[in-house]
Amino acid sequence: MATFPAYPTHPGAPGDAPTAGAPRLPHWWQRWGYLAARARPTAWGRVRYGAPAALLALSGLVILALVRQQTGTEGFLVGLGLAVLPVPLLLAAFRWLDRVEPGPWRNLLFAFAWGACAAALIAIVANSFATRWIATATADPSSADTLGATVIAPIVEESAKATAVLLVFLFRRRHFTGIVDGVVIAGVTATGFAFTENILYLGNAFGTDQLSGEHGLASVTAATFFVRVVMAPFAHPLFTVFTGIGFGIAALSAEHRRLRRVLLPLGGLLLAMGMHAMWNGSSSFGKYGFFAVYGAFMVPAFGLLTFLVIWTRQRELRTVRAELPAYAAAGWLTPPEPYALGSMRARRLARRYAAHHFGRAAARSVARYEACATSLAFLRHRGRSGRAGADFVVRERELLHELWRRREVARPSLAYAARVTAPAVPVPPPWPAYGYGGYSHGGYGHVPAQPSAPDGRPYPAPAAPRPAYDPYRT
Repeated sequence: MATFPAYPTHPGAPGDAPTAGAPRLPHWWQRWGYLAARARPTAWGRVRYGAPAALLALSGLVILALVRQQTGTEGFLVGLGLAVLPVPLLLAAFRWLDRVEPGPWRNLLFAFAWGACAAALIAIVANSFATRWIATATADPSSADTLGATVIAPIVEESAKATAVLLVFLFRRRHFTGIVDGVVIAGVTATGFAFTENILYLGNAFGTDQLSGEHGLASVTAATFFVRVVMAPFAHPLFTVFTGIGFGIAALSAEHRRLRRVLLPLGGLLLAMGMHAMWNGSSSFGKYGFFAVYGAFMVPAFGLLTFLVIWTRQRELRTVRAELPAYAAAGWLTPPEPYALGSMRARRLARRYAAHHFGRAAARSVARYEACATSLAFLRHRGRSGRAGADFVVRERELLHELWRRREVARPSLAYAARVTAPAVPVPPPWPAYGYGGYSHGGYGHVPAQPSAPDGRPYPAPAAPRPAYDPYRT
């Protein structure tokens, strides 16, 4: 049997940090947050969530006042009504990408609020200041506007949006494990930013039409709506997704490769700035410059990134099917679960089955079970690749504990989903029958540690071996 790659030393083992029973936290932000949480859990929770919420709320009030001042009340309302149209579609698309291992809603809410409030406020203030300074220094307002749009704006706006990705990467590291997480956080942040920016542009266009008396399809408002909402609602998300991919690849890198973990996000940020600058400068490339850039760069880049994230999503499902059989062999999962958890259709059927037979609360429990099992598979995959953190054992036990608590509802639901979605012709397993349910370790030499219940008592031992699962047995 193959030897399982060595995981980081358990915190309680000899030669490790003296703090027993807690994960080693090598970074200053993790160490400070962990110690603060242990000292004052309630007070720390209030500060941890209250301070960012207050900052974002204040930024939202300021940006609201600035946009309303520039567009007027009527223009603001028109811009708001038109700018909100693409937001649900974009958020739904990014949430769909995140369905394999869905992150917490509070991360997405923070990302959207940061883009719509903090990043937009930074961009408006910094862009206005830089453009005025250039106009004063060069005494050429037209060149200052062009330079501000093609150089200053991409640097300021992409840096402001990247800050949200950086904060989630640093402080919510447990939920930032790969490329899909980077794409989702970056895309949601950029969606919030584009929402606020579209309010400003559409509101100003409406004010221009009010002064000129234009209306209908010939109006500036209709032209602005067509370009920003119909043709390119994905523009800002497309730019910032490059930054998210850089952070996502950095999250997949081993922690000792520090230079790689720094250069990859910076490379993604520079690529986002370059794409943004090309898009903003397309109007200065001639009569058809906008359409040339749109057709030659924007559409192909959008298609390539869409293919990349969908391929990454399918690879995550293959990872789930490859890693979970070891836990089924040890008895923590039933034999059909690795197959069912590696299929989005089977997951959906399991949730519907639970909702129909046990209620909506059971469906939510099954969804949580699926998410924890996916996290467990990714954790084990990182351990096999030598990329697991020092808290691997602690995190593994937490996830096993979550699965065990929900097994009564999740197991029959997933078994039903596996029967419905099983292939028409059964394929014999590629490994010899071993242990629980005819599943082998598949080359793994590590058996998951037995988790403990909240009251400190150990869980019952895994069930005795039983015949292999037959998807056609009723």
